[in-house]
Amino acid sequence: MSLDIFKEKGIPLNTDATVKPAEQRKCQELEPNRESPTGSYLTTDHGLRIPDTDNSLKAGPRGPTLLEDFHLREKLTRFDHERIPERVVHARGFAAHGHFQVYEPMSEYTRARFLKDPAIKTPVFVRFSTVNGSRGSADTVRDARGFATRFYTEEGNFDLVGNNIPVFFIHDAIKFPDLVHAFKPEPHNEVPQAATAHDNFWDFASLVPETTHMLLWILSDRGIPRSFRMMEGFGVHTFRLLNEAGKARLVKFHWKPLLGVHSLVWDEAQKLAGKDPDFHRRDLWEAIERGDYPEWELAVQLIEEEDQAKFDFDLLDATKLVPEELVPARRIGKLTLTRNVDNFFAETEQVAFCVANLVPGIDVTDDPLLQGRLFSYQDTQLLRLGGPNFVQLPINRPVAPVQNNQQDGFHQHRIPTGRTNYFPNSLGGGCPMLAPQNLGGYVHYPEKVSGPKLRTRSPTLHDHFSQARLFWHSMSEAEKGHIVLAARFELSLVESWDVRQRTVDLFANVDPELAAQVAAGIGVTPAVPAAKDKGTSPTSVARSPALSMENTVKTSVKTRKVAILLADGYSSAELSPVLAALQNAGALPELIAKNLGPVRGAEGDLVQADRSHLSTASVFYDAVLVPGGLASGEAMRLQGAVIHFLNEAFRHGKPIAALGEGVDLLQASEIKGVALADPGTTGPPVSDRGVVTLRNAQELPAFIKEFLAAIAQHRFWDREQRDQVPA
Repeated sequence: MSLDIFKEKGIPLNTDATVKPAEQRKCQELEPNRESPTGSYLTTDHGLRIPDTDNSLKAGPRGPTLLEDFHLREKLTRFDHERIPERVVHARGFAAHGHFQVYEPMSEYTRARFLKDPAIKTPVFVRFSTVNGSRGSADTVRDARGFATRFYTEEGNFDLVGNNIPVFFIHDAIKFPDLVHAFKPEPHNEVPQAATAHDNFWDFASLVPETTHMLLWILSDRGIPRSFRMMEGFGVHTFRLLNEAGKARLVKFHWKPLLGVHSLVWDEAQKLAGKDPDFHRRDLWEAIERGDYPEWELAVQLIEEEDQAKFDFDLLDATKLVPEELVPARRIGKLTLTRNVDNFFAETEQVAFCVANLVPGIDVTDDPLLQGRLFSYQDTQLLRLGGPNFVQLPINRPVAPVQNNQQDGFHQHRIPTGRTNYFPNSLGGGCPMLAPQNLGGYVHYPEKVSGPKLRTRSPTLHDHFSQARLFWHSMSEAEKGHIVLAARFELSLVESWDVRQRTVDLFANVDPELAAQVAAGIGVTPAVPAAKDKGTSPTSVARSPALSMENTVKTSVKTRKVAILLADGYSSAELSPVLAALQNAGALPELIAKNLGPVRGAEGDLVQADRSHLSTASVFYDAVLVPGGLASGEAMRLQGAVIHFLNEAFRHGKPIAALGEGVDLLQASEIKGVALADPGTTGPPVSDRGVVTLRNAQELPAFIKEFLAAIAQHRFWDREQRDQVPA
């Protein structure tokens, strides 16, 4: 394309390639490998400027293309090879940059510098992901979520590669290929995508009792988080912290979201998968772009080495957690995500996390699942990223200096200038030299290890049900109901009666009522609990309130999306104060009308609709408001999309508020079982199970207070007859 086209259209061009624009200079100052095309010319990969990239080199205008067209060959070759193998698990991910700061020095527990100095702001890169589906699957499927954090510390990269669930399916990494093969699409027909509701998975799970605890977590609301910003993260394994004196303590890592832990409902999650499969990644991107930076606090559970035997479960068992009632989670620092990626492929897709990326003061344990991960993560990157030099990719490169004798291999980016590539050497002055511990050298914890070579399992890993029982009994009644419905959904899609029955028999070891309720929905017989495993004992706490999402933070409405339904004739006198209060509290109201464009209020003012009924739905929002206005209410009574919007939001347990004639619109819907403000009343607002209504505009301050409290509550599970609401 000729530059004349741009000139004809009046499009400005920076043709002075000798001066780098401020944006490009800033980008390169931030990181030398970041590039901006601003003010540059199109070139080949070798830097040769190209005058035409729309026409191949031919023998005459209509003649054959010539093999010597190196630009054509390079362009096609790059296109043919631009896709790399996706991750076997955690293929669908989304990431962002940020920083971490510790609140107070943790020198008593670790020699890791980034945990010792509150003045250090450590750069981080965090990738969230689903486990099961392919890169093209939906965000809101029922699944565990990856929560992988890279700390670019001055001592090297530290990768805390965890999930949003504190336990895992299996004890030993040798079972991981079987687990993944089972939950992936079935090999004969590659169905279903990003789902475990099929025979192979439940056949495997029902034959491997150690999966039981994780199964309940996945079937709970934790399996369908509202947002990456509203889910916990866990290191899963037990690690070690070592201080300068070499004293070790066991540690469990937690990420605690400051917005609280919140979920979707299953019907909502399914609809979102069709309406916006990018719901979670869009949510994270938009939050960062508008400055609502997601925040988590890093919490640690610290356990003295000599106290391991005090627990009635093995701390090296990845299917177990340490109840916070036994060991409180101490919050020691904050993670903040402040910057979206510049290029998805170069950063999110090429980042290569590895649990073996450790720094002095943090070490691993003998957890058999962790031990396998130490090998597997490194091994898988060799295939995905084409060789051992993937660490040199900009997103993987540490900020700490790198010097070693590994110089060859595919995709070597560095150009070593020394003569020697071996150790020890004298010709190179003995460099790079070994670093003793006092100069930052990494020293492993000198744990005493002895015993015969055996392919076996520790007797301490034979308890499969006590913590599954703890999780079940720690749930609220609503949460228990969701687990039952989720199990019924999954197992109703399993064709084998034997697999369904065997799974119910497994659940009977957790709780007979759980098994009976699941059995009632899938056509099998309630089971009698099997005998407990030998050598197990009841868990040390009967209930753990920390495990229930009902006990999460419910004091903030920040970043909650509120749908405001209106039509011509709405009452701006009622809407304006509520709209201002929502914005001041950090909520994100959006105006929804039949069509995009201006909507005229009863007082003559105009507002612009943010969304139309055609382009949105209740599942995108956390709450709904219907302002008053006689003409607006009468118009929306005749709009089926509005009635459906209200019915669906009510069924999903969302806060709903209405003013004046807007209350009449609620009465025209299928919302049942809640008290609404009566016509002609002049009293205070009526608030019943998350439905807040007001007829008297003089009581707006009280109405606003009730509505904000309802939004902070997130969901109202105690609404009567919600299954009767058609949505």
